[in-house]
Amino acid sequence: QVQLVESGGGLVQAGGSLRLSCEASGRAFSTYRMGWIRQAPGKEREFVSAISPGGFDTGYADSVKGRFTISRDNAKNTVYLQMNSLKPEDTAVYYCTATRIYSSHPDYWGQGTQVTVSL
Repeated sequence: QVQLVESGGGLVQAGGSLRLSCEASGRAFSTYRMGWIRQAPGKEREFVSAISPGGFDTGYADSVKGRFTISRDNAKNTVYLQMNSLKPEDTAVYYCTATRIYSSHPDYWGQGTQVTVSL
């Protein structure tokens, strides 16, 4: 069992930056592919970014490529999402996810953290 706790959300002006953190409890954090998924009001959940267990491979949605950076520290059981040049359309609840290596969808979800970007 893995528990995920996000932090770092908040209110920021357009063009600003935020860094989200997600700390995992439980065993074998370094064996999970970690990711971020967001959901804006009235919209479906949207993939944002993911990182391989060792941290060598990353992926991003086109909408955030070049502005967001995902990273992880396996010694601290933590994954990060650095968000720069934020836009109002980035406003959403951001969820941290953990996926087993052979799973096709996330196995664990955090409770979510709100990110609000104002004009």
